[in-house]
Amino acid sequence: MRSDELRIAKTESAFREVNERIVQAAKSAGATEAELVCECDDPGCGRRITAPLDEYERVRSDGARFLIAAEHHEQEHEEVLASRPGYRIVEKLRAVGAAARRLSTRPAR
Repeated sequence: MRSDELRIAKTESAFREVNERIVQAAKSAGATEAELVCECDDPGCGRRITAPLDEYERVRSDGARFLIAAEHHEQEHEEVLASRPGYRIVEKLRAVGAAARRLSTRPAR
């Protein structure tokens, strides 16, 4: 694996960990959606995404899938699975996807 591919997987996984805490708090408050951080590969990204919690859980069931701002799609390393108003659901490909799955804190299904 190239170092840039590992950096991408680590950056996106770090954003995902922030979202895990946001989702836990939202569920505790009885919310059905949450304002999440974009899970793209830009470590300086500060974009916010509002998504239903049930959709977040579906995306999160695969360690290689992420929610990103609509314009943050990286064609070389990911495939768009779905587009929603303001964000996309993407799956990381090849080495980046494998690394993202290894970095996932949730057990694989």
